[in-house]
Amino acid sequence: MNRPAQSPALSLGPILFHWPAERKRDFYFRIADEAPVDTVYLGEVICSKRMPFFAPFLDEVIERLQRSGIQVRLSTLAEITIQRDQREVELACDRRDVIVEANDASALNRLAGRPHAIGPYLNVYNEDTLAFLAGKGAIHVTLPSEIPADAIAILGASARSLGVGLEVQVYGRAPLALSARCYHARAHGRVKDTCQFVCENDADGLDLETLDAKSFLTVNGIQVLSHTCLNLAHALVAMVAQGVTDFRISPHSQDMVAVARTFRSVLDREIDPDEASRRLQVIGLPVPFSNGFYRHVEGYRWAN
Repeated sequence: MNRPAQSPALSLGPILFHWPAERKRDFYFRIADEAPVDTVYLGEVICSKRMPFFAPFLDEVIERLQRSGIQVRLSTLAEITIQRDQREVELACDRRDVIVEANDASALNRLAGRPHAIGPYLNVYNEDTLAFLAGKGAIHVTLPSEIPADAIAILGASARSLGVGLEVQVYGRAPLALSARCYHARAHGRVKDTCQFVCENDADGLDLETLDAKSFLTVNGIQVLSHTCLNLAHALVAMVAQGVTDFRISPHSQDMVAVARTFRSVLDREIDPDEASRRLQVIGLPVPFSNGFYRHVEGYRWAN
């Protein structure tokens, strides 16, 4: 996307769920052709067992996106528990054709001294952490989803002084936690090593309910996500002023081209946030919106 250097950028985060490989390929081809995004993050973040499925398509997808003028970044695994996980992180970090986004500290030594990005799973909560990572070569940082507005403003000022890009997720289920155990496998009476990739049955994660049948959280393999859908359309203008340079939408099975167009229209001041939310209620996840973390209340809440 050939936008002015100071224009707020829109990014598409990595697909967190286990979609069929051909579906992921076709999804990214459509993003390349139709979506008004500046950056796309590729790579498996949750489970290394899923990686071989999409690996044959990765280079083709990178080339297609780059040919469309989209910057590609490769996200690493967010949790390392076995040697296979570490090997996959090392292979990702050894690539030189894309910027690598580190989501686990195990990637940092391999990336030190060359430009790289920091993902939302590395917990950048304060200016000292931001400065330390920038000193090791980080040129871009995505904040965890639970960072409130006042902290974003402080980190935005620090990032600006360091010359580091600052990214915030503004749409999609919010990542909350990771476990060494696979929730999806256990829910079906299996264990992680013999899961039979049952997570593929839930394109947007497996919804959980409390004992009194109220929607609670969502699980995705070893990951816990919010049940609600994060929507920070109303905060975009404020975050630009706070120093946020990039706004991330997290992919789901709905029409993500339409979602991207909606957020792009807000950033370009073509529609207001109320109109954006009305559109997202129609085209997006069929769950309530939330913005609680940003508003400094419980994360699942919607606060005006």
